[in-house]
Formats: sequence, structure tokens, C-alpha cells
Amino acid sequence: MSADPLPDDGPRSRSTRTADSRALILDAAVACLVESGYAGASTLAVQARAGVSRGRLLHHFPSRAELLVAAAGHLSSTLLAGVEERAAAVMADEPAGPERIDRAIDLMWATFQEPPFWAAMELWVAARTDPQLRAALRVEERRLRAAIRRVADGIWGPRIASAPRYAEVCELLFTSMRGVACVYAFEERPAATDPHLPLWKGLAARMLTPSAEG
Repeated sequence: MSADPLPDDGPRSRSTRTADSRALILDAAVACLVESGYAGASTLAVQARAGVSRGRLLHHFPSRAELLVAAAGHLSSTLLAGVEERAAAVMADEPAGPERIDRAIDLMWATFQEPPFWAAMELWVAARTDPQLRAALRVEERRLRAAIRRVADGIWGPRIASAPRYAEVCELLFTSMRGVACVYAFEERPAATDPHLPLWKGLAARMLTPSAEG
């Protein structure tokens, strides 16, 4: 006879099961949000997709706003980890100057074509008329912006990130890309050939290279 099963019933096992069920719910919420939008991402739809009980869902997320904001944060964190991996590969040969700038902007722009961006768009629009969602989203947005800044610094590299106008350029690129990306909600065209790309690259090169400091 073996005593091995006993430790499996301990606190660590319960903690693991809790984490697993939370992740299952978040994955289901992300899928509902991306596929069906905010209106289709009800707690009942998420519960059905996750295959959990009502009590289990409410134990983790007492309100729909908390659930969907956590889902967006979960998806964004996963995306940012993926971006870091892609950036490591794209920047492996350590390009400098305009070449690094071009690659960094291509990486940034690609993130605005992926599910986390559209999930966030659904929440931003809904938050305009939903005070509870707006309050929850405001906290998550601050956390996410800090994470995006950290990942962006790694993509650009210390030399470019130390440029005097780096923070301004990053903010300008981020807000501009977000606005341009909205057009892709109703217009199908290759994002990699968007006419704004050369404009962003030219602007960043002028403002972030040593010659721009004069």
C-alpha cells in the first residue's frame, strides 16, 4: 500500500485546482469577448463555455465587470509574453539605428491586429456607459500600460530608449496605432502594407536618432 495519495489532497492541490478553474474561466471569457463582443460575453455564456458551476464562477469573479476586465488582462499578459519572445528573435542580430526602429514599429503595429486589442476595444466602448466596468477597467489599464512600457523598452533597446524624446514618441505611436487599427473593424486590407507604417517609421527615425538631438 502507498501513502502517496495523501499529500495530493493538501492545500497545494486545492490551490492548483483553484488556479486551474480560474484560468479555465478566463480563457472562456476571452473567447466569448473576442468572438461575440461585449454583448455576447455574458456570465452565463462564459459559465457554459468554461463548463463550471455558477457558484464556481461567482467565487472567482463576483461581477461581470471584474470577470471581463480580468479576462482582458489575462489575454494581454499572454500577448505581451509572446511579443517579448518575438522581439528576442527579431532583434537577435542586434540591429541599430533606423533598422531597429523599423523592426520595433513593425512589432508594435502587429499587436494591434491581434485578439487582445479587439477585446480591449469592446471593453472601452462598453465602459463609456457602464460606471462599474469603467472603474474596474481604469485600474487594469494602469497596470497594463506599465507592462507595455516595460516590454516596449526591451524592444527598442537601451540606446534608443535613452533618447530625450523617447517617451513622447512611444506615446504618440501607441495612440496613433490604436486609432488607425480601429479602421480594421470594418475595412479589410493588409495591415502590413498600411500607409501609416512608413510615416511612423520616418517620424521615429527623425526623433530618436542622434541627428534629431541637434
